[in-house]
Amino acid sequence: MELDPHLLIVDDDERIRKLLQKYLMRNGFLVSAARDAAHARRVLSGLDFDLIVLDVMMPGEDGVSLTKSLRETRETPILLLTAKAETEERIAGLQAGADDYLAKPFEPQELLLRINAILRRIPQEEAASPVPKVLHLGTLRYDVDKAEMWQGDVRIRLTATEVQLMRIFSATPGEALSRSKLVEELGRDEGQAQERAVDVQITRLRRKIEADPKQPRYLQTVRGAGYLLQPD
Repeated sequence: MELDPHLLIVDDDERIRKLLQKYLMRNGFLVSAARDAAHARRVLSGLDFDLIVLDVMMPGEDGVSLTKSLRETRETPILLLTAKAETEERIAGLQAGADDYLAKPFEPQELLLRINAILRRIPQEEAASPVPKVLHLGTLRYDVDKAEMWQGDVRIRLTATEVQLMRIFSATPGEALSRSKLVEELGRDEGQAQERAVDVQITRLRRKIEADPKQPRYLQTVRGAGYLLQPD
């Protein structure tokens, strides 16, 4: 029997916590809540979650800082809630390791759609593609079926979005994919903001697979065409 996905809501606004908890539980999720980063750390020390919905603006440690810290040890998808419309804050969240963001105020239904889109990303690509089982990127190897990246015996941690990007690129190695195509494959809304978000995700992924991320050998930029993965 398949268990309902377990979400963690982290927000210092009790009204929003209770509203989201009630709404998401009505829509088939198990939902826990935390009032701030310190509380979230205590909850996370004893439980694993399928996704974390994390407010950026909180007293004490903010959501971006907590995201960055969690990414050192966890691959759990993170959706940031931000009260600010500035692109810079969203980009900072993505750079810290968030998988997506949603600006306040928002409709609960939009949050539900974003959550479902993130949770679909990994199982969505389970069908085996007609590509090699393992791609070699210098000293790294990427197991296509398991969606795992290794350097020797050390596993390289990938976020849910990075896993999805690797699967998209692995399906057609050596073929350039446009930013708009990547946005579409990631299940995001169209628009320049999302295309810029893809650029940030590519930059983060390059830091994990390239010896010199500024001179990429494997995850290349093709002028006028987008990005392509060129394994050995």
